[in-house]
Amino acid sequence: MIEKQAFGKTGHASSRVIYGAAGLGRADQEDVDKTLEALFEYGINHIDVAASYAQGESEKRVGVWMQQHRTKFFLATKTGMRTYDEAKTEFHSSLERLQVDSVDLIQMHNLTDPDDWETAMGPGGALEALVEAKEEGLTRFVGVTGHGLMAPEMHLRSIERFDAASVLLPYNYPLFEIPEYASSLRTLLDACRARDIAVQIIKSVARRPWGEQERTRTTWYQPLEEQAAMDRAVRVDTDTLTGTARTFIHRGILPVIS
Repeated sequence: MIEKQAFGKTGHASSRVIYGAAGLGRADQEDVDKTLEALFEYGINHIDVAASYAQGESEKRVGVWMQQHRTKFFLATKTGMRTYDEAKTEFHSSLERLQVDSVDLIQMHNLTDPDDWETAMGPGGALEALVEAKEEGLTRFVGVTGHGLMAPEMHLRSIERFDAASVLLPYNYPLFEIPEYASSLRTLLDACRARDIAVQIIKSVARRPWGEQERTRTTWYQPLEEQAAMDRAVRVDTDTLTGTARTFIHRGILPVIS
C-alpha cells in the first residue's frame, strides 16, 4: 500500500501518489475499470480531475465511480475560468458531471499568466465564485494549479492573496537545474510550509511531448515507462539535501500521476 501523509491543513491523510484523471476521458471502459481496481489495490485515496480534461469526459468517468465510492476518495477538480460568472457556471457543471453535491477541493486551473491572475483575483473574478462555493458547502477547500516556469512565482502571489489549501506545479530534475525555477520553488515551499499548505507536483515521470509519433497512452505527454527510468526520475539522494530541499522531499510534496 502506498504511504499516506497529511494533505496540508485539510485534515486528510492523502496517499503520496494522487491519481490525476486527465487520461480517463480518452480511455475505454475496460481501462477505466482497471484503473479503479488499481486505485483500491494500492490504497490511492485522492483523485484530481478538471473540467477541461477531454472536454468534461474525464469528470464523467470519475462521476461513475462516485456513485458508489464517494466516501473512499478526497475529490478535487479545477476550473480554468477567470471571471465570477464563468467559474461558477463551470464549477456547477463539474458537480453534475461528477454526480456529487460537493467536492473536497476546487482549484483555479493553470493560473500563471499575470493578466489572468489579476482578473481571477480581482472584483468579479473566479476567486469570488470559489470562496462563495466554499461558504455554501459545495467545496471544503480552494487551491491553485500552474504549469510553466512562472508557476512558483505566481503561486506565491496567490497564497498571499487568499487562504489557499493547496498548490500544484511541475517538478523534475531538468526544471530544478534551472536556477531561477529552483530559487522561486524554494521560496514557495518555505511559504507553504509556514502556512501548512499542501504542495502537489506533476510531470516528474514525463519524458517528452508525443510529437508526430503514435500515442500509446492516453496521457497528453509521453511518460517514462521503464521502471528503472521512473525510479531514477523520482529518487533523490537525501544525504545531499539540507533545509528546505529535505523538507520538500520528505514532507511537502504529494506527486500527481496524470
